[in-house]
Amino acid sequence: MKNKAKSNRFRALFLLLSLIASVGNWQATAEAGTLKEIQQRKKLIIAVKDNLPLLGFRDRDGNLQGLEIDIARKLATEIFGNAESVQLLPVANQDRLKVAIEGNVDLTIARVTATATRSRVVDFSRYYYLDGTGIITKQANITKNSDLAGKKIAVLNNSTTIATLQYIIPQARLVGVNSYQQAQDALKTDKVVAVAADRSLLIGWRKTDPSYHLLPDRLSTEALGIVIPKGMQYDSLRQLVDRSIQQWQANGWLQGRIKYWGLGD
Repeated sequence: MKNKAKSNRFRALFLLLSLIASVGNWQATAEAGTLKEIQQRKKLIIAVKDNLPLLGFRDRDGNLQGLEIDIARKLATEIFGNAESVQLLPVANQDRLKVAIEGNVDLTIARVTATATRSRVVDFSRYYYLDGTGIITKQANITKNSDLAGKKIAVLNNSTTIATLQYIIPQARLVGVNSYQQAQDALKTDKVVAVAADRSLLIGWRKTDPSYHLLPDRLSTEALGIVIPKGMQYDSLRQLVDRSIQQWQANGWLQGRIKYWGLGD
């Protein structure tokens, strides 16, 4: 598992370096709107997720909901005075940065962690939510990380969570899965005693199934930021986004939405 984790890190680094190497070509054809162009267009175009419970997901009627959807609509209100003056474009994880770099969207709000490597190809707003790695289990006798020594924990293949677990709980036995559904199935059939993943995702699981309980310790902290295309022409847009988030943090609106979605744990 250690060699595989190292290989996965090298693979991820190679993909990001390839992204950086080709950024010049993407920027040459970028059509993302400056703040002035967005105002003239009278519509904000934002990439979001539609399969992340509590952050960005579809409700029973197919409508987009979640904390990040609220933020997208709030930004539209800040610019146009109308929460509906926004086009929400669901994207896959691998396209979250690409759509901003290629100019298909004005912003991306899709659970993107702000990192130094990513900041070489896009800009980030100040953080709007602190996520991180968490662990969930159904066993009442597991209450802290040390209880998992020698136990099986499901973790998504090729994820950075692998390295985090190997560092913090080196005695744990990691079981790779290809999807979160596989992880849940493994937990339900006692093939593993716990699942490690993003805390925001695990909080969503617990909300739908009270038999889950989330361990209190964060294994990592990840600052989620809004992705903004890189370039001086987007400075006014970036400043507006940062001012808005700062104001929402100061007046309690952002914390209120975090609490509303049950993401304050």
